[in-house]
Amino acid sequence: MNPSLNLSTLIAQSAQQLDAAHTAGSLSFGQGTTNAADEAAWLVLWALGLPLDTDVSDDAFNVELTSEQVAEAQALIAQRISSRKPAAYLTQEAWLQGVSFFIDERAIVPRSLIAEVLAEGNIDPWLDPNTTRVLDLCTGNGSLGILAALAFPDITVQGLDLSTDALAVAHINIERHGLEARMTLTESDGLAKADGVFDLILCNPPYVNAQSMYELPAEFKAEPALALAGGDDGMHFIRQMLRDAPAHMSENAVLVLEIGHERDYFETAFPNLDVVWLSTSAGDDQVLLLTRQAIAESAFTK
Repeated sequence: MNPSLNLSTLIAQSAQQLDAAHTAGSLSFGQGTTNAADEAAWLVLWALGLPLDTDVSDDAFNVELTSEQVAEAQALIAQRISSRKPAAYLTQEAWLQGVSFFIDERAIVPRSLIAEVLAEGNIDPWLDPNTTRVLDLCTGNGSLGILAALAFPDITVQGLDLSTDALAVAHINIERHGLEARMTLTESDGLAKADGVFDLILCNPPYVNAQSMYELPAEFKAEPALALAGGDDGMHFIRQMLRDAPAHMSENAVLVLEIGHERDYFETAFPNLDVVWLSTSAGDDQVLLLTRQAIAESAFTK
């Protein structure tokens, strides 16, 4: 029988298990959390049906847990370690900027840094005051388009993705947030099915280069490769997207693009682009902004 524990002790013990697996090289973080303590709190609270913002130091939550509660939480921690599945796939829930999204193996776990620049208003000075149409390219589970719709109540959003599986997940999230009247979804290879012109394009594309794809931890290989793999240098999708983008951007439109740790490859591929780098919690070189004029004037797009 499992020993009785209180909540904070159970989370601390679970964090030790996760940290030991991480130290041994048999566990990786980065899909919603970056460390064992946060991931343990997430999984234990979810297993017990408690809100993820529960203050575990509050004595009201630190009563002795039943052996059944302890067993359920410990089983989820053990499953996380043995399966190497991202925690979000085990709970079918992910959080981005405090907003909850449904997620499963059909779509990449939402974690885009573009969510930060939306929430913090970093792109607001670049937006035309008359911005009304937003495109969420490579929408995945729909999270960026939904966050944009929540941030700007007067806009409409089109989400595009090549994966019908991902679009099915995005449909669930649009309904979850009551945005059926303001956000539509279309199966599309890149911008092929973009509906007209847009004032803002958000794009978290597949940008992982071939060598990095080979070296990815098991948790990331559990995600759809279509959402990650960007070819030899990671820029395959982005090349075509930048060629096509000006035709789908209004005169004062901007494109916000995430390229992760691939800045060197990006600058090698597009040396003439006039880029604005945006600050995020991961640094100042992972999310960039391009005006329509900058893209159109680049030698690359000629």
